[in-house]
Amino acid sequence: MDAVTAPEPRTVGQLRAAGHQPKPLRQEIRDNLLTRLRAGDDPWPGLHGFADSVIPQVERALLAGHDIVLLGERGQGKTRLLRALVGLLDEWTPVIEGSELGEHPFEPITPGSVRRAAELGDDLPVTWRHRDERYAEKLATPDTSVADLIGDVDPMKVAEGRHLGDPETIHFGLIPRSHRGIVAINELPDLAERIQVAMLNVMEERDIQIRGYILRLPLDVLVVASANPEDYTNRGRIITPLKDRFGAEIRTHYPREVEEEIAVIEQEAGLVAEVPAYLLEVLARFTRHLRESQSVDQRSGVSARFAIAGAETIAAAALHRATTQGEDEAVARVVDLETAVDVLGGKIEFETGEEGRETEILTHLLRTAVAETVRAHLAGIDLRLLVDAIEEGAMVSTGARVGARDFLAGLPVLGESDLYDEVCDRVGATNDGERAAALELALEGLYLARRIGKDTDAGETVYG
Repeated sequence: MDAVTAPEPRTVGQLRAAGHQPKPLRQEIRDNLLTRLRAGDDPWPGLHGFADSVIPQVERALLAGHDIVLLGERGQGKTRLLRALVGLLDEWTPVIEGSELGEHPFEPITPGSVRRAAELGDDLPVTWRHRDERYAEKLATPDTSVADLIGDVDPMKVAEGRHLGDPETIHFGLIPRSHRGIVAINELPDLAERIQVAMLNVMEERDIQIRGYILRLPLDVLVVASANPEDYTNRGRIITPLKDRFGAEIRTHYPREVEEEIAVIEQEAGLVAEVPAYLLEVLARFTRHLRESQSVDQRSGVSARFAIAGAETIAAAALHRATTQGEDEAVARVVDLETAVDVLGGKIEFETGEEGRETEILTHLLRTAVAETVRAHLAGIDLRLLVDAIEEGAMVSTGARVGARDFLAGLPVLGESDLYDEVCDRVGATNDGERAAALELALEGLYLARRIGKDTDAGETVYG
């Protein structure tokens, strides 16, 4: 952040003269949320599929001032939603310069800051903290300690000559350091139960207890967390008193519409080559079929990262082909979808009885997704001329070593028919790479409809 853009007051006296009024964290979030809603601005950029379900619940929880736990399977956007909360904080907020906990200049809470405020008065130096610095995130792991989250005695401060009973010998953990901000804990059930106990006071009394110190800090912090619902509800790995302290428990979900699934892929995938929209649709449908399959362990879920990684993989396959074949445009084709199946199987947890059938299941569901996409985009186009040409002996080759121009040159000649142009126009294909991808989609649709055959061997696929 550019400190030049921060507000001007640099002492408590200047801040008070400017008419600044401190505001509790929850009031700050509430006011900013209401301002965004009145203006019609979207407070949740980049989140798809939650508008009518999760988002209203989150907004009600924030307006009520509740701590929040999000329950959902992997890859549902829980962390992205938590990070979006930063946008509801004031862009800049004043803090006591050098303060370990980022205390407001008008409201010091640690013994050191209280002493400095009393000594310096209106000359107490003030600095400004950007909202991005007021969000802390911790991935809960079994080795997380109370010192990490709450704090502990700092032996270095004791070695400097302070008495062991001096509160200033404490090194504060992540939660106190998030005073006047948001602290997010991902995978909360993975915290050991004794660590969860240490959070009880923070969640309810809004203070901390460290070893034998008598130290009450009125922390102003919003605690948000994520958890897998299987862990949360069935394994009992979140202690009951901690569950009770979260004011809002909100279930997330995967996108419910194909369009929302595609939007997530388009937003998140880093593509090194052009991937036509209908191939992204294939991946979206493929992912949705996996989530509905009885052969897949639905308790672990099928992450949105599966489709994202699939899109990146087929883009990489297209770039590899274009480079080796000397093509100007790298455009993914249907044949590249097979590369996604080869590398993404490890992202799926299959049911125990399906051992050895993983590739068969993935291939079947992918073909189903391709067939649905063909019907969605090419329905109504009469492909009989192409079928007749193939039945008369024409064969069309494709694969990793067949460039777009070679593929197009190998298509059967259909006389004066404009069938190929009709297919390409339907999906908006213009250059050679896009036209090859569109016509390969049509050929794959004919194969899946059992109107032509297909043979794959040594990386080459022949329709005939």
